[in-house]
Amino acid sequence: MKKIRIVALILTVCLLAGTFAPAASAAEAPSVVAHSVVVADLNSEHILYEKNMNEKVAPASLTKIMTILITVEAVENGECSLSDMVTAQADCRTGMEEDSSTADLFPGDTLSLEDLLYCAMLASANEACNIIATYLSGSIQAFVDRMNDRAARLGCLNTHFANTNGLTNPDHYSTAYDFSLITREAIRHELFSTVVNTLSHDIPETSMAQARTLHSTNALICSDSMYGSGYLYDGASGVKTGYTRAAGYCLISTATRQDVGILCIVMGSTGPYNSDREDYGNFEDTIRLYNWAFENYAYRTVLTTSDGIQKVTIDLAAGDGVAILRPQRDVTILLPKDFDATAMTVTNVRLQEDKLVAPVTAGTVLGSADICINGEYYETIDLITNLNIEVSRNELLRRQFRNVTSSIWFKLGIGLFVVIIACYLFLVVRYRRLRRQQLREQRLAEIRRRKQWEEYRRRSGAEDGTEPTHRFSEKERQDYMNTFQNRQDGK
Repeated sequence: MKKIRIVALILTVCLLAGTFAPAASAAEAPSVVAHSVVVADLNSEHILYEKNMNEKVAPASLTKIMTILITVEAVENGECSLSDMVTAQADCRTGMEEDSSTADLFPGDTLSLEDLLYCAMLASANEACNIIATYLSGSIQAFVDRMNDRAARLGCLNTHFANTNGLTNPDHYSTAYDFSLITREAIRHELFSTVVNTLSHDIPETSMAQARTLHSTNALICSDSMYGSGYLYDGASGVKTGYTRAAGYCLISTATRQDVGILCIVMGSTGPYNSDREDYGNFEDTIRLYNWAFENYAYRTVLTTSDGIQKVTIDLAAGDGVAILRPQRDVTILLPKDFDATAMTVTNVRLQEDKLVAPVTAGTVLGSADICINGEYYETIDLITNLNIEVSRNELLRRQFRNVTSSIWFKLGIGLFVVIIACYLFLVVRYRRLRRQQLREQRLAEIRRRKQWEEYRRRSGAEDGTEPTHRFSEKERQDYMNTFQNRQDGK
């Protein structure tokens, strides 16, 4: 029988060194010039590496991820359709400078909503975001309010949007970590992923521009991007580039190799327009971080459904009443390839006490526990029993009897019964006392009658045949005769 691993029973204490600190030994992360960085497991919220991830910075055109996320959700909810024809409003170019990224759209131009999505994400067109905003919410500001509400619901604590496109504004900021939350939500939507992974898209002629082909600005996936073909990366996909003088060079992307998925966020890097460097630091930093992650990390199964976590006592259960809680699923975590399995602990076991009562069906969740590695929290797992636990009928009957006898109604019934019995005994005792008194009085009356009869016979001479010693009046004689008659009748 496979040895049950009681993995650091309830009392194992995780020394929480920080929710997102690096967890286990691995080759040292490479040096990057970006100001803010997040490198994370694409399939979980675990962060492999971070740099200033909670510092508020200008997000530049990364903002458009939120703009398009809201638009995609509106399409999915039936609020609008990709085929809707949308006309650019008078203020669609609000805030745009001469060098702002654009798809050459102007007030009065009409495009489909689908074309506007590609303008916003491939060409990073600032006016396209404003056009979408007014179409969906009636005004740019109303849409910005919607963006801030969505960010709050995603758990972004250090984000505030002041526009739809990321143009510089002191009240427009976010963090690398908050954008990891926004991006994770966005790439869950198929339409969003389709748009950001499209390499080129044809835009029809508008009033101010001829038909044209837009190319993705993401040089990791598009050789025709404005940044050239020198940054193509095998396995990369999405998501969005960004640049302003205030924000520096930014890039959010994902990459997958041999089933290992990585999310990489780089903000505030360098390039030709903000340094003396000719290369683009956002792409170089990203490629360097991807190479480091793929070389040093792999998925490891740290717990299986056969591993025992804790023994619990099941109330009313047949047999010894003991069940072993095990993980509901195998737990696979992206870990350093030189990971030491002894660094993993299971702690903070929480039982669902109300469910620890037989019968229990196999697979029922009876508790949960946290997985920690080198003191860092990774995730929470549900704990189950993989066996059916039957109820003990004898114990059930005893429990039911105890429940009945401890109930207030049972106690009231017993009290009433005692009162009835006490009343009955009182009445019986009283009846018997009265009966004895009655019999005693009857005996005394009989004695008196007998004495009266004997006195009558003696005085009348009936005893010895002598002459009567007393002459009875008629009334006296009648009284004696009545006494005699009563005696004869047994009264």
